[in-house]
Amino acid sequence: MVLRTQKVRLYPNKTMQKVLDDLCDYRRYCWNTGLALWNDMYEESLILEDKKLKPTQYKVRDELVANKEDWQYRLSARCLQLAIEDLSKAWKNFFDKAQVDWGKPRFKSKKATRQGFKTDRAKIIKGKLRLDKPHRIKNWYDIRMSGAKLLTGELKVVSIYRENGKYWASLPFEIEVANKAKTNRVTAVDVNVGHFNYTAGQINTLPKRLNHLYQRIKYYQKSLAKKRTVNGKRATKSNNYVKTRAKLQRDYRKVANIQHDIMQKFTTQLVEEYDKIVIEDLAVKEMQMTHVASKGLQRSMFGYFRQILSYKCNWYDKKLILADKYYPSTQRCSKCGYIKTGEEKVGLNGNLKYGTKHNEYICYECGNIMDRDENAVLNLLALI
Repeated sequence: MVLRTQKVRLYPNKTMQKVLDDLCDYRRYCWNTGLALWNDMYEESLILEDKKLKPTQYKVRDELVANKEDWQYRLSARCLQLAIEDLSKAWKNFFDKAQVDWGKPRFKSKKATRQGFKTDRAKIIKGKLRLDKPHRIKNWYDIRMSGAKLLTGELKVVSIYRENGKYWASLPFEIEVANKAKTNRVTAVDVNVGHFNYTAGQINTLPKRLNHLYQRIKYYQKSLAKKRTVNGKRATKSNNYVKTRAKLQRDYRKVANIQHDIMQKFTTQLVEEYDKIVIEDLAVKEMQMTHVASKGLQRSMFGYFRQILSYKCNWYDKKLILADKYYPSTQRCSKCGYIKTGEEKVGLNGNLKYGTKHNEYICYECGNIMDRDENAVLNLLALI
């Protein structure tokens, strides 16, 4: 059994739109109130040096439930409980410094463009989403949705969120997935800004059709910056500002849809054609040193590629091998094994000392000359 999640667009009527807005606000309230209480309990346990006073998910939840206000009973009780459950997970991550975004849980802001909540009592009734109805509410309606392909399986915890005035839901279904046929083939993927190389060729992750969209995004960003302040006053609620922001958000969605489609098709192709796949375990956060490099890395979606390839390999019983982030796939010669160090290293601009190009690999030990990306793919294959 695996979890397969579908993202759908919700179209609530005015009544349910008010319900969704209230639940988004309530989730934020529960998180912030729970975090404040958790911080107080944690500090008290440190001051008194008593481990029994340390906060837990159940202590914080029971305290908030016991001190409920009357208005809270008009909203789903599961919203509070799931918020505290997520807060507990965030605190556990705080004590694991190996986490990518390691840090103490933060308070949620009502100014954030994305607000949401979770529920594990939602149902799919005749192709519509039905939320759990509190006892004190009379008018309640199923929510129309679009974008779902299959609505079969057991529905788990549903995430609903509001972003830029539109409502979305992530519907995770627990289903059985048949394993892909074994091919006894192996491959390696070398990720680069703008393209991915593997044994069968190259996949362009930034096609030309995106260039026009990025130019429009750049134009709308500049236009929006000029409209943000008029005569020394903030004008973010003007009609022109709202229209320009809507156009900018539309183009961002188009770019995301195009790139997600490329990644989904490529990863599906990999798990269908190969049994073992090697990729690099890149430290993307550490690679974003400059503004230009950060933009290219973000657009190339390294993290998203690894995420979806990981769960598809789990689905179809394929083996995913992660090369250590310090493995010299670019600097190592795939023919003789010589590793370049110091001034011999190949950088983003090639090698300045020997005047080599960015996409050129020349081994100074055996004289092997190869394309840099093809050499990296062969080095990754050597790990199988």
